[in-house]
Amino acid sequence: MPISPDQQAEIDALRAEPKQTLRAVSEGMEAHLYKAIPVLDHGFVRVIDYMGNDEAICQAARVSYGRGTKSVQNDEGLIRYLMRHWHSTPFEMCEIKLHVKLPVFVARQWIRHRTANVNEYSARYSILDREFYIPEPAHVNAQSVVNNQGRGGVLEGAEAARVLETLKSDSNRAYDNYEAMIAETGPDGEPQDGLARELARMNLPSNIYTQWYWKVDLHNLFHFLRLRADAHAQYEIRVYADAICNVVADWVPAAYRAFEDYRLGGATMSNTALECIRRMVKGEDVTQETSGMSKGEWREFIGVLNDPA
Repeated sequence: MPISPDQQAEIDALRAEPKQTLRAVSEGMEAHLYKAIPVLDHGFVRVIDYMGNDEAICQAARVSYGRGTKSVQNDEGLIRYLMRHWHSTPFEMCEIKLHVKLPVFVARQWIRHRTANVNEYSARYSILDREFYIPEPAHVNAQSVVNNQGRGGVLEGAEAARVLETLKSDSNRAYDNYEAMIAETGPDGEPQDGLARELARMNLPSNIYTQWYWKVDLHNLFHFLRLRADAHAQYEIRVYADAICNVVADWVPAAYRAFEDYRLGGATMSNTALECIRRMVKGEDVTQETSGMSKGEWREFIGVLNDPA
């Protein structure tokens, strides 16, 4: 299950005791605080704490001591200007702390974003739960033939069934052995010392679930989301990014709209690509051979022009 009964009870208790504050708050984010958003089969994302809102971004940009301007339009215009011209510092004034439950192999992708503070559940002194990510049949894909780090078509029939059964059986067999190694009673019923947890964990597969607290400022969060909410990102991390996008859209709506427009839905082009567009606008029939681009660059360029996804 995404959250345990004890965790749900904790969430209910925290939300039942609102506290008065003088700090800037976001009504949209207040609605998300502590709630667990289910992701994948056993995972979740939930907001533990946050700092700042859209007004805090404008306040930092103007280095003022009060609220933003009296005009919401002016504040949003400033935020769009900051986003458009890559002025990142004001966005760093907002922070968010998330509690995330995710498969280990997704965590290993996620941790490559080294601009956050992380504290992970420790399997050195705690026992991991028997929870493994098993993909839905619609997400069991063959290897892509054009992208070495991507997926191709969906596997079907006997092959798909065999893959899913292998994932399930291997996961459970590994966990059975994990339990047996750390047990204080052997298979013969006799007492045993049991293997240290920090050693036993190495036998577990990377689809087992872990948890962590992840704290990051808004600028670096936007960088994470630009890469991981992209249509080309791996599905299993993209669904976490999509869930976080929905939270951020409620937390800092003006900043998120600017991010969605200029980063998530925009495209960065090389000088060569821009020159090709100028030639096309003038009516020239530009081809890969005359573009000055490699075949890979040209394929990506045409993909942006024809289908941003």
